[in-house]
Amino acid sequence: MTGQIEFRRYLVDIDSISTHQLFADCLVIGAGIAGLCAAIEAAKGRNVIIVCKATLEDSNTWKAQGGIASVLDKTDTFESHIADTLNTGCGISDEKVVDLVVRQGPELIEQLLRWGTEFDMADGHIATTLEGGHTHPRVAHAHGDETGRIITEVLIRKVRQIPNIKILENFYAIDLLTNDNNDCVGIIGHDKRVLQIVWSANTILGTGGAGQLYRETTNPEVATGDGIAMAYRAGAILQDLEFMQFHPTTLYVAGASRALITEVLRGEGAVLLDKNGSAFMKEYHESAELAPRDIVSRAILAQMLKTKSTHVYLDVRHFNKEHFAERFPLINELCESFDIDVSRDLIPVRPSAHYMIGGAKTDSTAKTNIENLYACGEAAATGLHGANRLGSNSLLEGLVFGKVAGHEASQSTKADVSHIKHPRIKYQIPHSDRTRLDTADIRNSLRALMWRNVGITRSARPLIEAQEIISFWQRYVMDKIFDGPAGWECQNMLTICQLMARCAQMREESRGVHFRSDFPNADDENFKKHIEISRGK
Repeated sequence: MTGQIEFRRYLVDIDSISTHQLFADCLVIGAGIAGLCAAIEAAKGRNVIIVCKATLEDSNTWKAQGGIASVLDKTDTFESHIADTLNTGCGISDEKVVDLVVRQGPELIEQLLRWGTEFDMADGHIATTLEGGHTHPRVAHAHGDETGRIITEVLIRKVRQIPNIKILENFYAIDLLTNDNNDCVGIIGHDKRVLQIVWSANTILGTGGAGQLYRETTNPEVATGDGIAMAYRAGAILQDLEFMQFHPTTLYVAGASRALITEVLRGEGAVLLDKNGSAFMKEYHESAELAPRDIVSRAILAQMLKTKSTHVYLDVRHFNKEHFAERFPLINELCESFDIDVSRDLIPVRPSAHYMIGGAKTDSTAKTNIENLYACGEAAATGLHGANRLGSNSLLEGLVFGKVAGHEASQSTKADVSHIKHPRIKYQIPHSDRTRLDTADIRNSLRALMWRNVGITRSARPLIEAQEIISFWQRYVMDKIFDGPAGWECQNMLTICQLMARCAQMREESRGVHFRSDFPNADDENFKKHIEISRGK
């Protein structure tokens, strides 16, 4: 990695004396399920500020079609859900964390129900369905394929009702601020007009994922890995960055953005066909369409190469058309917008980057290695998912660890902002006379590079080349001072992509979502462990 990224602590010039300042007992960065739950919990005894780079509705949670997994049926057991999670995690999930998350799930989902979440019901109970990797139907949905939006609406309504939570939308968090002991004391951000400092006794990273690092993704435009990059610059330990999960089925229409087609369709009988109309999944796994996501994604990619096609198809023609429209209203509307009649037409699909398993390393109390800094949701690496996330465990993790982070931050011995000594921070970036590159071009090229070289199937040479190319771009981008989100996002994306490529090169085996064609087997002797990386190490 180039020296530029290593010595650059902040992305902007800072003089805390002349910068507008706000104060909070607890600062939450991000407004997905994890951030909102953290804010609600922390607000039970503290003043809270939530900042989000767009609106409260712009998050991966809002776009989540799939459901939330939990033991809600009397015939299901915690032990079964734990076993399924550990099995999918390929040997490196943290068993203590898995046990914690699985056992807290039912109570918190019942709480969501009491708060007004309109889960799909059956016989007076929350209905559950089966997904790949699960051995029991335990995935709850709301409005069919709009689970994320329905949950988020309820949490936003709850947050707006709490008087000691202040919401700052369209506020771009640029960097975490640290004192001489490297304790986190807040952030510097931008509110579309000026730079602002938010001093906080405790800060919770709930900034979401990083799907926008790839050309093909299900994620919204805000998912650029900002929180993970901020944590890296501040000195946080990052973990599992090589594990990016690709969703097997996103709608493929040339020229249109990718839209997720929930795997519940496969759980309820949809079949994958290649361009010749052949059902191919049995050739790759005995569970066929219900195999774990990483296996389905690689199978689709292999079949696309085999048939020289840009995509495969989902066949739902045997579904009742009226039931389909009622059960999957979002997907039905999406298909109709592209003149796809699901009763007679196949749905064109291909894999896309979906879920970032890695992030800021935390313990079971959501703490990072930086004092006063917590992380939850997709920006965190809690150890729950191991090398591969079990479907619908992500909303569950955000729900549980959001509450954990909020509780821990509010109960900290330094939970009151009045106890924090605010140091003067003065940081100036040297002027650069290097050529200024177009960040939009860099961003597009970077996303294409990641898709080609650090994608579903990887090998040494492309991973090394990716790092070399990213290092070149970094020399002309990381030394610049930008005055808006486009530039800061580009710098964050370059930072995380370089780290991801490096970690993927280091893991010389195949495990979970990380598949190396030059090391196609798991190597338990050397790699049944996590890869950690931090600034300068």
